[in-house]
Amino acid sequence: MEDARVATHDDLARVADLAHDFRAELRAERGGPLWATREARPEPVGDAFTALLDDDDAGVLVGTLEEHVVGYAIVHLERLRDGARLGVIEEIYVEPGARAVGIGELLVERVVAFCAGAGCSGVDAAALPGHRQAKNFFERAGFTARLLVMHHPV
Repeated sequence: MEDARVATHDDLARVADLAHDFRAELRAERGGPLWATREARPEPVGDAFTALLDDDDAGVLVGTLEEHVVGYAIVHLERLRDGARLGVIEEIYVEPGARAVGIGELLVERVVAFCAGAGCSGVDAAALPGHRQAKNFFERAGFTARLLVMHHPV
């Protein structure tokens, strides 16, 4: 049975392993090397995830298959200049062998619910330009593009 829930301290070692796999997968995508050195949380991530569990403006969720953690999502809340709040999905990942069974969708549903409960006006998520699977996943979940970041290497 698939499920998604708030992570506990007992989940963090597994989440750190998945986060390592997530970074390795995205580094290979177009835009991934710069993402890994600019946007990605530096490894090791364990201590950072521990701090997020105690942060009221962040959420760490895990996706499970038969009660085994096979995915995770991290979201934080931002206060905008007009006073509104925005949820930002920092990371969402499901291990390849557990994809296409609904775990990612459950994680997004829980993230959106967390953000709605916190009074957010919306939720942002990023996808690398070469990662068509991620873009399609977010579009199926109701996300639309609102900003494209252009880059020129020198």
